[in-house]
Order: sequence, then C-alpha cells, then structure tokens
Amino acid sequence: MTPRPFTLGPALLFCPADRPDRFAKAADRADAVILDLEDGVDPAARAEARRAVRGTPLDPARTIVRVNPVGTEDHQRDLDALADTDYTVLMLPKADGRYVGPLLRHDGSPYAIVALCETAAGVLAAPALAARPDVVALAWGAEDLVASLGGTASRRDDGTYRDVARYARSAVLLAAGAAGKAAIDAVHLDLEDLDGVRDEAVDAVAVGFSATLCIHPSHAAVVRKAYAPTPEQVEHARAVLAAAAGPGSTGSGAARFDGQMIDSPLLRHAEAVLARAAEPVLDDR
Repeated sequence: MTPRPFTLGPALLFCPADRPDRFAKAADRADAVILDLEDGVDPAARAEARRAVRGTPLDPARTIVRVNPVGTEDHQRDLDALADTDYTVLMLPKADGRYVGPLLRHDGSPYAIVALCETAAGVLAAPALAARPDVVALAWGAEDLVASLGGTASRRDDGTYRDVARYARSAVLLAAGAAGKAAIDAVHLDLEDLDGVRDEAVDAVAVGFSATLCIHPSHAAVVRKAYAPTPEQVEHARAVLAAAAGPGSTGSGAARFDGQMIDSPLLRHAEAVLARAAEPVLDDR
C-alpha cells in the first residue's frame, strides 16, 4: 500500500510535543502542525511528550509527527507510542542511506514519510530517499547540515545562506522534483526577521517548493501570504492561458502575449499560479 501524495502546506508549524497546551493554537495558525518529539523536546521530557501526543489528539489529516532518528532508542519508543494512534505521516530527521524502512503502522500499512535531509549524508542520499514509495516529501535543514560538516554557521553576517546550504537546498529540491515528490523548505531561525521569512518563502514558491517549515506562529502567517499569488499574478496567469487559447496562438504550442512568445513552460508556470490560487485552468486551449 503506497501512501497518498503529500498535499499539506504551505505553512508547516513545529510544536514541541511536550506542550499539549499549544497543540490547538498551532493548528489554528498553520496549515499543518508538526508535533516534535525530537529537537524541540528535552531528552528527559520525551516520555512525557509521547504521552501528550497520545492524550491530546489533533486532526490526523493536518498533523505530522517528527520522531527521533532511525537507530536511536527514542525512535523505537516513538513508534511504539504512536502505534495505535490515527497519525499517518511522520517526519524522519537525519534521514540518509541507513533508513531502510518502511516504518509500519499497527495495521501493517506504511507511514507516509517526510524525509528530512539535514546532514551531508542525507543530502547526498536525497535522490534515493525520494525514489522510495513510502517517502512522500523531502525537507532540508541548514543547521544540522553545517554541524555534520564540522562548521559553525549556515548563514553569512547579512543573513543569507552560505554556498553549501544553498547547494543542499537546491539538491533536495531537484531530487524531490525528479521523483515527483513534494519539497519542503527549511525554517528561518530569526524569530523577529519577518522580512527574511517573507523573502525566502517568496523564493521558495517561485522555484517549486510546496511548503515551508516554521518555528513560530508569526512566521506561519507570513509564509501563507507569500505562497498565495497576488491578484495581479492571478490576472496575468489567466490572461496568458487565454492568449494560448485565442487568436494569438500559433497552433504550435506557443502564443504571442504582451509582446512576448509564450510557450509550454510558461503556460505551466501560469497553471501553477492558478493552482495556488485555487482558480480553474482553462480547458479549451
């Protein structure tokens, strides 16, 4: 049984799993919640966090649970705690070639896995991970990546990513896209830098990411707005598709619009804009 394609997003908000008082608030602020049993929880509090996940259920259709990495004692404890819950999507941190899975639910069906490629080995394994039928999305993370390389900072003083992080981001996006899977962009750690959150989210949607990880509710709101096309973008996209269906079409898969030649890739760009805006795509072109 193959999990369904990943459609959650665009704003995926982390919530520490040992803070059940925040679960519902997080669900109200984002498109989906990631209940975090890993880095967001003190190791001494993970047993309490598992009890909270079991005792304070959220809508499983809008919830991801980040478990601990494969090979750790906490990983198996997490799976045992989740065994008879309704959650079906797990985020697997530090995913790499050691993940042989699949991870199975109590009924024998595989969990849908969001593979978090956040180490050097994970980035290099991204194509193999994306090819797995149980992996529905790839995400990436800059801080663990740089730590795995023995480095000290993923960003320059001006807040932009260093080259190795930019490479990893692109590599994960390309691996996901080549396999037809969703790609999820990394968190922005500066809580007050909403402009930086917006700029990275605008870039993410422009190049094909389907969602962005968030660590604060204020970031979720910014991400949702950044992923939503503006009225001007929607109008332009509909005009491009209309031109392809109208007298300006060359009949060869290209059309003339606003002084430019519009061909198949640009038509697909327009369709993507309308998909994000939940607009119908013209069928008569």
